[in-house]
Amino acid sequence: HTHTHTASPMSSFGTLFRVTTFGESHCQGVGVVIDGVPPRLALTEKDIQPQLTRRRPGQSALTTPRDEKDRVNILSGTEHGVTLGTPIALFVKNEDQRPKDYSTMNEYPRPSHADYTYQAKYGVRASSGGGRSSARETIGRVAAGAVAEKWLKETFDTDIVAWVSSVGTEDESHTYDHSLLTRQDIDATDVRCAVPGDAPRFRTAIETARDESDSIGGVVTVLCRNVPAGWGEPCFDKMEALLAHAMLSIPATKGFEIGSGFAGTRMRGSAHNDAFVFRDGVLRTRTNRSGGVQGGITNGEDIVVRVAFKPPATIGREQVTSKFDGSEGVLENKGRHDPCVVPRAVPIVEAMAALVLADTALIQLARQHTSAGAGDAGGAEARAHTGGDEHSHQSMATKLHRTQQQLAELQQQQQQ
Repeated sequence: HTHTHTASPMSSFGTLFRVTTFGESHCQGVGVVIDGVPPRLALTEKDIQPQLTRRRPGQSALTTPRDEKDRVNILSGTEHGVTLGTPIALFVKNEDQRPKDYSTMNEYPRPSHADYTYQAKYGVRASSGGGRSSARETIGRVAAGAVAEKWLKETFDTDIVAWVSSVGTEDESHTYDHSLLTRQDIDATDVRCAVPGDAPRFRTAIETARDESDSIGGVVTVLCRNVPAGWGEPCFDKMEALLAHAMLSIPATKGFEIGSGFAGTRMRGSAHNDAFVFRDGVLRTRTNRSGGVQGGITNGEDIVVRVAFKPPATIGREQVTSKFDGSEGVLENKGRHDPCVVPRAVPIVEAMAALVLADTALIQLARQHTSAGAGDAGGAEARAHTGGDEHSHQSMATKLHRTQQQLAELQQQQQQ
């Protein structure tokens, strides 16, 4: 008997806010289906297009010259500019494919690319453009992330901003208050760094690699502000575990850090611990080496994540390598590519952070709603057995009222 694998689809991500991307680099187009978007959220293409424009190729001399406008179309899930609560389908047409650039490479698995592994897994592969392993796949992620981000902003005032914090061996200067950064600040330079004075160094590093028909890697840092405490699910769906899953699913990623990251291993606990302080009526931490997450659950501080991107595998210079048949040859790539992906990866990292936060937010809201209902039923049963406990009843009623108030406020914000 043939065994059927029943795991979750490999192109889907999320639990309640669930996205499924589709399309290849050189097919008719790419897109995403989003399930779980709350109803009555104002949404049009104008809410999604800015992030896709930040991601699109051909936007500067530092990116691939492939000329795609990446115009998004909403196919379903909205009416009169408002979400219906049904699946939202978004589509972007491919307009500047050049399959002929890959015709001479069919004999070769490109070094450090996905040609060989896709062939080994499926027995077939996309003959040009990299197929699903191409960065074109991330269009669906960015489009879905823009929707998630809009809901997060309107519901919780959550704000997400990412920037390039290193290129090759060039690291950012630590002379800027990152907590005040805006996307306008980041987009002020073509390398999308936080400190404008770092741009010439980062740009030179990318241009040097490009002019030598080579590539270079880098790091993107993302900051998530105004994230309420309580998001994230112990033990295997911890917030940092979900963020790592999301970030390391982006093409070309090789590393993930949160908070102090690997540098924290060089510290002692007495120096690393984030002491609590009571500020504005709530517990906060004096420092944020935890990166906004403790025990896998958000603590109300900013989430700080860093994602490492390798040098792009596709380079212009000749490479001595083996063909699929085992014979040695010289491969010269002719496809268009980025000499460094991190400037265009910024909105992709923001999108994946938004998808994780939207999903965990909906899970937490569902838990609060369920707990409120279960608490009410449990309290009634307890009173039947014990004759009632006035203190417990008041406590339960207060908790139920608070939860109902939160859900009512959420619904009102969505209607606005």
